[in-house]
Amino acid sequence: MALAWIVGLAAAISPASSQGLEPGLASGALPEDRAPLPPDLRQPKTRWVAVRWAELPGFEADALHEAWNAWLKSCERPGPVFAALCSEVRRLSLGDSPAQRAWMMTRLQPYRVESHAGENEGLLTAYYEPQLEASRLPDASFTVPLYQPPLSQAPRKPWYTRQQIDTLPEVRAQLAGREIAYLANPVDALVLQIQGSGRLRISQPDGSIRSVRLAYAGSNEQPYKSVGRWLLDQGALRDASWPSIKNWVAQNPTRVNDMLWSNPRTVFFREETLTEQDMVWGPRGAQGVPLTPGRSIAVDPASIPFGTPVWLASSGPTAALRKLVLAQDTGSAITGAVRADYFAGWGADAQELAGRMKQTVRLWALWPK
Repeated sequence: MALAWIVGLAAAISPASSQGLEPGLASGALPEDRAPLPPDLRQPKTRWVAVRWAELPGFEADALHEAWNAWLKSCERPGPVFAALCSEVRRLSLGDSPAQRAWMMTRLQPYRVESHAGENEGLLTAYYEPQLEASRLPDASFTVPLYQPPLSQAPRKPWYTRQQIDTLPEVRAQLAGREIAYLANPVDALVLQIQGSGRLRISQPDGSIRSVRLAYAGSNEQPYKSVGRWLLDQGALRDASWPSIKNWVAQNPTRVNDMLWSNPRTVFFREETLTEQDMVWGPRGAQGVPLTPGRSIAVDPASIPFGTPVWLASSGPTAALRKLVLAQDTGSAITGAVRADYFAGWGADAQELAGRMKQTVRLWALWPK
């Protein structure tokens, strides 16, 4: 299909019109897809197997225009593979889902993501951006500091553990003056560090309130250990969801430090201004672009390169998802061939979803033809 036709499609088709679409697209059915399939592709941790569009569950029904904002964000910092498509992606932002679907089928090839051993199911979790109350200075209620990176840490070298940071005076002395703000609850600080960023409403010394975003700025380069796994191994819980963990914390206040110190990893932050425009987007992911709730995922970049559009299908007790997402972030716990962390957004609903999401997932990378 000629590029001129694709560009015209974006400009001419409105949500109320389906003129010019291939037969069947307006009603949700997919057109014929009979072209010879290309050979498999290999990534460092995965094998990509070329498939027909009909293999993607729910592809004919997704509201693709909702994902287009995430794709436009990826086009702010595209990799070399997708940069050539970004002018078309921008023009298609004027189209509706049928127009976008027709363009995708013309310009992209879906590949089923598998391990090198042929496994095509993996784990889906979710993360969110916490919203917390904080104080610029410590007081009787706000006692848990959040730090900028220490000046004494050598690049990429392990620094002190979480327990050492909390208990050794000489370590706290090295962090003196690096405090950004203080929280009231050490578990909230742990959640903020695990999520990697968050929004704070900080009480200033003059009594005013300032809304800021804390963004990931580094870590102590210690290994990440799941506190949920520690609680399961202790026999303290049967369900390691965050609601269950918080219930355990409320019932076992004298053991909270033991739980926290089971994870030696600590994350450091930088403070960013949070404007009204910034508030409609999530934090910047590893690709360097703001995340879009419900349309951005974190991946292992050795499995799926940043900026890749991905078809995600997952059904489980928490959610049923069949949708277009963009690989825009990663994390220390996001490793493996078929692995994704779904950005849920912010607020109570996002926190609830992220706290419970743990179910199987299948992924298809959508790669330029």
